[in-house]
Amino acid sequence: MKLKELKIGDLLAKIPIIQGGMGVRISLSNLAASVANEGGIGVIATAGIGFQEPDNGTNFLGASIRVLKREITKAREMTKGIIGVNIMGALTNYADMINTCIEEKIDIIFSGAGLPLHLPQFLKKDSVTKLVPIVSSARAISIIAKTWIEKYNYPPDAVVVEGPKAGGHLGFKEDQIYDIDFALEKIIPEVIEALKPFEKKYNKLIPVIAAGGIYSGEDIHKFIQLGAAGVQMGTRFVSTHECDASAEFKQSYIDSKESDVVIIKSPVGMPGRAIKNKFIEAVEEGKKQPFKCPYHCIKTCDYKTTPYCIAFALTNAYKGNLEHGFAFAGENVYKVKEIVSVKELMDTLVKEYFEAVKISDGKDRN
Repeated sequence: MKLKELKIGDLLAKIPIIQGGMGVRISLSNLAASVANEGGIGVIATAGIGFQEPDNGTNFLGASIRVLKREITKAREMTKGIIGVNIMGALTNYADMINTCIEEKIDIIFSGAGLPLHLPQFLKKDSVTKLVPIVSSARAISIIAKTWIEKYNYPPDAVVVEGPKAGGHLGFKEDQIYDIDFALEKIIPEVIEALKPFEKKYNKLIPVIAAGGIYSGEDIHKFIQLGAAGVQMGTRFVSTHECDASAEFKQSYIDSKESDVVIIKSPVGMPGRAIKNKFIEAVEEGKKQPFKCPYHCIKTCDYKTTPYCIAFALTNAYKGNLEHGFAFAGENVYKVKEIVSVKELMDTLVKEYFEAVKISDGKDRN
């Protein structure tokens, strides 16, 4: 018995798992290539990708492009599998990151944090890159698909639907995060339904990928049963040897308790899910972390009034300095108990998936 492959255009992932793009250098070439080598889709995140470069403060754009090209090259040297890049729409260097990926002929661009209404305009005649928006509602994908088709005659190649249990910045208002009307289980069928007219018009299957809080093979089975073609997972891949984050960052996942997983107000104007620590507590108490902004990396960040720089905080966390930063994580992070290899994790998820299939088949027969 085999898992159904995930087909995005002419790309075929043997295992329908996409490793979520985790910004500020958590998912770079090493993690992405390791996932791709196991039959999934590995993803490099562009947010904060150049923050370790010596000239990042004076040449933010140049450093970002340079490191992105370097990471794509390194990933390609390590795998022949599928590699994608996650590019947040809220980035001030968004267009340059998109153009770089298309020039480098990256397999897939995943784009969220705002509606990527004009993403197809960056494609050239010979472009091979697939375009996959990340949305949190059926309404959002309807708007995107309609705009892409009317302006560019281009339907999405696939869609990632991210629910409110995800880590990092969330595409929901605070009062929606725990509201069952906004649960991923409810949104997935709505998005599938919303895409049907576009699939019919183009005679093209647009795979829907479930994301946000997916932790086990049983979860994967549940969402595939709901009609998803695959899943995207971020948190589980942080606790792997191959993840590009520091050992201290990974340890914060292992040490976390359920009560540590909190929703914070991010300086970029969106709620975010993170692991509570002294840094977050200090911010909640009204203590400011003074800083100078050498680059305006996020469009929605008002650095003159914000209590701290999220770029600095997340860079510190990536490096293991959690006294001056914090770790973003999904709702189920407290379940992580050990660091494993990507291969071990993928094997475990596939095994759990088939155990869930057996249980489901047993229930159906009864």
